[in-house]
Amino acid sequence: MCKRILILATLCFCFVGIASADSATYVISVNTSSIAATSGSLDFQFNPGAMSQTADAQVLGFTSNGSLGAAATTGDVGGTLPGTVSFDNGTAFNDYFTGFTYGSTLTFDVSLFGPALTSPNGTSASGSSFAFSMFSDSAGTIPTLTSDTTDGFAETIDVNLNGTTTLKNFSNETSAGLLMTTTPEPATLLLMAVGLAGIVTLRCRGVRLNSKPS
Repeated sequence: MCKRILILATLCFCFVGIASADSATYVISVNTSSIAATSGSLDFQFNPGAMSQTADAQVLGFTSNGSLGAAATTGDVGGTLPGTVSFDNGTAFNDYFTGFTYGSTLTFDVSLFGPALTSPNGTSASGSSFAFSMFSDSAGTIPTLTSDTTDGFAETIDVNLNGTTTLKNFSNETSAGLLMTTTPEPATLLLMAVGLAGIVTLRCRGVRLNSKPS
């Protein structure tokens, strides 16, 4: 019995370094008070590289005291804000573009999931990338609240080849961070393994003490 539990504890230690997340959710919040009442537009994209593993993205929980206008989609995109908008990376360009009259704030979550995160295949040549942009015109040609004047991105989140994600912020008015992952982090697994090893040690010592002749 003790031997089997020790083997289990050893396996826990082995998997500490290779745990991956089933999904990653980021919360993004923008202070748009400096452009309040401007009639502009918002753009959300989720695009693969040249050879990317399958992945999905969702924009959810969209809230703002601004007002949404007409929306247009390109590629594998479904849903309408302020409801959930879903993307996959099955086509080269996947875009959700909507008119927007700015208020003072806007907030939404981005959830990334799929095989590229849960089980990286090690053969893909490139990852995928989510991008969020804001514009001060309805045509989407004048970026606002961003230092990226080339593409107009305020935030990007890359899905890396090893299943991790990387956030890049190009906007001083935008705060963003990892809200949660759906599997234990390596530190959590390490604590579980240490605890299990301690239980094994106490259990085996108890067995040996009880087996001594009186």
